[in-house]
Amino acid sequence: MWGGRFSGQVSEVMQQINASIGVDRRLFAQDIACSLAHAEMLVAQGVISGEDGSAIVEGLRQVKDEIESGSFEFRTDLEDIHMNIEARVKDLIGSAAGRMHTARSRNDQVVTDFKLWVRDAIDESIVQLTALQLALVEQAERHAAAVMPGFTHLQTAQPVTFGHHCLAYVEMFERDKGRFADARVRLNECPLGAAALAGTSFPIDRNQTSSALGFDRPTSNSLDSVSDRDFAMEALSAASVTAVHLSRLAEEIVIWMSAPFGFVELTDEFTTGSSIMPQKRNPDAAELIRAKTGKIFGAQTSLQTVMKGLPLAYSKDMQEDKEQTFVAFDALSLSLLAMAGMVRDLNIIKEKMASAAAEGFSTATDLADWCVKALDIPFRDAHKVAGGAVSLAEKKGKGLAELTLEELQTVEPGITAQVFDVLSVENSVASRSSFGGTAPDNVRAQVKKWKEKLNS
Repeated sequence: MWGGRFSGQVSEVMQQINASIGVDRRLFAQDIACSLAHAEMLVAQGVISGEDGSAIVEGLRQVKDEIESGSFEFRTDLEDIHMNIEARVKDLIGSAAGRMHTARSRNDQVVTDFKLWVRDAIDESIVQLTALQLALVEQAERHAAAVMPGFTHLQTAQPVTFGHHCLAYVEMFERDKGRFADARVRLNECPLGAAALAGTSFPIDRNQTSSALGFDRPTSNSLDSVSDRDFAMEALSAASVTAVHLSRLAEEIVIWMSAPFGFVELTDEFTTGSSIMPQKRNPDAAELIRAKTGKIFGAQTSLQTVMKGLPLAYSKDMQEDKEQTFVAFDALSLSLLAMAGMVRDLNIIKEKMASAAAEGFSTATDLADWCVKALDIPFRDAHKVAGGAVSLAEKKGKGLAELTLEELQTVEPGITAQVFDVLSVENSVASRSSFGGTAPDNVRAQVKKWKEKLNS
């Protein structure tokens, strides 16, 4: 592989630490696409003959068929996917295979392959996020008016609707898609042709290879081209934020399924049992999504650590860029699929949710707001009135709506019977009609908007 410079054999340990074929074999499709585009450009520029170019193209296509059929033999002694493919092409077409590496290096070849893979992973993530959003929108449409407790500090705060809660995650996942899309824009420049680090003296056409591989343009600086891994770090950053959002939703499903809450049910498709406790139905899919977040965070930290002290241009440290990225996007893909499945599978227990929404004096803010509007008193004074009513209800072991008019008037004499119109949880959510609020009509309007956007 190394030509005339080396005559001895590397040690077994050196071979083990140096070889990457166990990891980068996943790049075979990208590597072959890269080599096909490069070979066709070399022919077009007259750098290699049309006869050799045709042989190379035929050899590469045969290698791809062998890999996809499972008959290809990957060799550790050839180190990586690039040399494994080139060696097999040489077996098939002879010495003409040596011309496919003209005017390039493994340095620009590997970063181009890796960019293509990350770009595909970004595209898949956006598609899977959209599928998850649609599942959430379907639940929101079905339960636009289903009342549940809204929480701050995991304490009952104000009533909201389940549909509104679902749409909160739709918003989060839309931002995640935006981060991936932004990363893709910056990623989409082609490094092929930068060669080892300084460019090449051959009359290549980098615009041709860039266009053939679906990039917007070639990269502008050969040193940066081969040493850039920003695109992977940025994609992992977007994946990490997405993982946070998935973990938050997973945590809520775990909480909602617990006996003290009992807000939702999952079928056998997304739950498991216990080897000793026959009554158990465990939300293991949600728990595993919560845990896989660590793999994604770890990948981002790992790659940033690899890159943080490297001088320009390429260093072999960068060989460690791919494994954790593959692991992270595998985990993200599976998590997105599982979450979309769970969301579609969710059955909410409306009665339990509504009952819990009425607990904890959740309409106290509605009482304060009513005092502002009906009695024309400052909100801070109204807040004190509502607090007094809550204190009275606690002492009497009642909910706010269960207090009599006379009892409420001991706190504020101006209160009238009209106050009972706002003290039910249903009236509370219906009144939250400001833009972005939880009112069922708002939820239905947002559902309509999201269905149009996500299906377009």
